[in-house]
Amino acid sequence: MKSFKSFFTDTNILLLMALGLFLLHMFTNHQYGFHQDEMVVMDNANNLDWGFVEYPPLTPFLARVEVTLFGFSLVGARTFPALAHAIVLVLAGLMARELGGKRAAQILAASVSAIAPIALIQGSLIQYVTFDFLWSVLIAYFVIRLLKSDNPRWWLGIGAVIGLGMLTKYTMAFYVAGLVGGVLLTDARKYLRSKWLWGGVAISVLIFLPNLIWQVQHNFVSLEFLSSIHARDVAIGRADDYVIEQFLLASNPFTILIWMAGLYYYFGTQAGKSFRVIGWIFVITFFIYLFTQGRSYYQAPAYPMLIAAGAVVWQGWVEKLSAAKTRLVAGATWGFVGIGAFVGGALSLPIAPINSPLWDVTSEVHDIFTEQIGWDELVQETAGVYSNLLNYSNLLDDEKLRVGILAGENDEAAALNLLGGEYGLPKAISGSNSYFLRGYGNPPPEILIVIGFSEEDADSLFEECLVAGGTGNKYGIRNDLSDPPNIFVCRSPRLPWDELWEKLKRYS
Repeated sequence: MKSFKSFFTDTNILLLMALGLFLLHMFTNHQYGFHQDEMVVMDNANNLDWGFVEYPPLTPFLARVEVTLFGFSLVGARTFPALAHAIVLVLAGLMARELGGKRAAQILAASVSAIAPIALIQGSLIQYVTFDFLWSVLIAYFVIRLLKSDNPRWWLGIGAVIGLGMLTKYTMAFYVAGLVGGVLLTDARKYLRSKWLWGGVAISVLIFLPNLIWQVQHNFVSLEFLSSIHARDVAIGRADDYVIEQFLLASNPFTILIWMAGLYYYFGTQAGKSFRVIGWIFVITFFIYLFTQGRSYYQAPAYPMLIAAGAVVWQGWVEKLSAAKTRLVAGATWGFVGIGAFVGGALSLPIAPINSPLWDVTSEVHDIFTEQIGWDELVQETAGVYSNLLNYSNLLDDEKLRVGILAGENDEAAALNLLGGEYGLPKAISGSNSYFLRGYGNPPPEILIVIGFSEEDADSLFEECLVAGGTGNKYGIRNDLSDPPNIFVCRSPRLPWDELWEKLKRYS
């Protein structure tokens, strides 16, 4: 019995919680299909480079590792995201420990950090935001260890993780701005004289350097892409609810008081003064995204470091209460956490049966699940069009080799490339994002199956286009894939291919 009890150390409890979260994702993350962004990541994994128009190279590389280890499948592709979310849970508990939290505070911090809707969603998708979340939380943990130990060697680890972050998502630069601001605004300025800090800077630059060289070689195309996407998001109002979504999506609405207590800890308590750098990271990044009209989920990785401190404040408050009040407060706290986990999980995990009442609710909240529907139907319909074209058009053998597929969006091209092999489909081309850089082939196709274009747009590009199929799905769900609804067979481009390709260039 003694050895059994000794197993349940604070660290082992956090690891068991992480295992439970990991298994939750693994048993629920295969309900639908790949998300449109995941399709692109997985196809980019088959075209590895030191950069992509949409993002840096690390996420496609990790996807390539997954395919090598587990094969191409939903569960395999979402293994690393589930693991990343589980690690975030552990790090939140460890941050609470470093800040003085006992077992209850560590468990509270880990639990609350895990149930934010954005965190749950990112743990079930292979996207760059998933790993950006992990790197940001890991940096916060390393900074806390640095400030507590006053060991400047932690700057080497911080620099390495910043480098990985810049290879994952360029908004890491804003997180670094928050860190720099926190250092300059606190007693941590003393580290500016440390060789270890500058060694960390050198490590981060060295890790990021291959992608920086790629950007130079491609005229910093990602800056053009990000500017275009940001302008689109602002124009359609995706940044309008930035503040309110901090309470509803970036954090769990049932645990708001905990992260707010964490903000108080860093700026309003004597104990928190030593760790105020962390508070400034949150504040500075919050206002950077607010003033630049960033999306609400950009700030989500900053909440676990507040939650960890808030759990410590909660612990200190509870310890001053009588035994009866302690039980009452603890029960109420865990009641809210439980409700938050239930609601967050129901809305954020891919568990709702398609077209069920819960599905209808989640579809009103976000489009993550609806954009996972219809890929198999798209590929099967395209394969049918391709087969009919070859069988009934009396094409000569050399003409059959000149049949291609043109997709309007990169996710459509990715799905056709990933799933079309078993149907013998040619590789799809697209003018969208990184697919534009890959070109249209040499020689270019003469007969094209055209997907993702309106009839008007198709007719403006080609002299002859006929409707040959549709992009709907068996559930009747409307999403980006089903609009435009037609698949065309087109011939005779109205422009030479080099000019046509420039016209097809788009950011999405």
